[in-house]
Amino acid sequence: MPHQSELYVGIMSGTSLDGVDVALVDLSENAPNQLGKHFCPFEDKLKTALLALHLPSHDELHHSQIIGNQLAIMYAEAVNYLLQQTGLTKDRISAIGCHGQTIRHRPSYGYTIQIGNAALLAELTGITVVSDFRSSDIAAGGQGAPLVPTFHDKLFRHPDIHRVIVNIGGISNITNLAPNIATSGFDCGPGNLLMDAWCMRHKTKHYDENGCWAASGNILPNLLEQMLNEPFFASAPPKSSGRDFFNITWLENKLQGTERPQDVQATLLELTCQTIAQNIKRYCPGANEIYLCGGGAHNKPLHTRLETLLADCTIRTTDDIGIDGDYLEAVAFAWLSQQTLLNKPANLPLVTGARHPCILGAIHRAYNA
Repeated sequence: MPHQSELYVGIMSGTSLDGVDVALVDLSENAPNQLGKHFCPFEDKLKTALLALHLPSHDELHHSQIIGNQLAIMYAEAVNYLLQQTGLTKDRISAIGCHGQTIRHRPSYGYTIQIGNAALLAELTGITVVSDFRSSDIAAGGQGAPLVPTFHDKLFRHPDIHRVIVNIGGISNITNLAPNIATSGFDCGPGNLLMDAWCMRHKTKHYDENGCWAASGNILPNLLEQMLNEPFFASAPPKSSGRDFFNITWLENKLQGTERPQDVQATLLELTCQTIAQNIKRYCPGANEIYLCGGGAHNKPLHTRLETLLADCTIRTTDDIGIDGDYLEAVAFAWLSQQTLLNKPANLPLVTGARHPCILGAIHRAYNA
């Protein structure tokens, strides 16, 4: 088995609020080797509580800490399950890279908040935890997001082929990997989060499986135009976003109230596709290959629509080049934790807008007597 310092666990729970992805990774070689994976879905009660924390409420600081402890327990159970499944003991793992759950992302005010109590996670697993990956970049004037383009650069860059990686989670973001040009990337706008929220409201389902509901509707041109006029879409990178801005209230403010729900869903899917395609055409000219990852990669109508909008490119998923797209971000945070322990900068200032490269993350050492 690999030496201790080469085994890491990555934990990711993103803006989609579907649950927790956990990946066990061997980082001894140039490309990461995923040794195990586990997904733990959020129960409805926890998801509702997390959604509530995105807005001001009574005693929200107390609630955020209580829920952060619940998340830490959930993370620990997932890690311990994964170790049991792979037959590894905690002493074989160098660190857990835990992104935590974002409840506020306000880089313009100089802060971002991810809850999950990393100290408790270290206590419950007996493994060193690296967390709070975004704050150092924000302190240096950056957006603190997206961070995964650094990992995309290491993993997917090709010397001769212009590739673009598109992560479609709650928010969509792109990474531009053009040969002989520095890597760039940024958030495009809503990925799945508006479609998921609308689906929950009208179908009481967490997401539109295979995009079938959206495919049954018709695009509403006026609504689409109104949404695309949002200044965020026209603003130049670096930029990032989240539920603080794109949420169900944002959508409701643009509705007449007489629209068929399936037509709104179809229009939201088109919004996701248009914002991705427009940004690739504008900021990634000459791209040859596009690789999708994240939950949106499973949405067939979304995939098909992007093929139409970006007809000059081949569009596949990262699974086709060796990385499970559902766990790519979890693997990335395993790698980011390794960079932290090695005292290596892991942000890309061109992506985040930081004044300089930063060593990311706060380290919580586990006590092992």
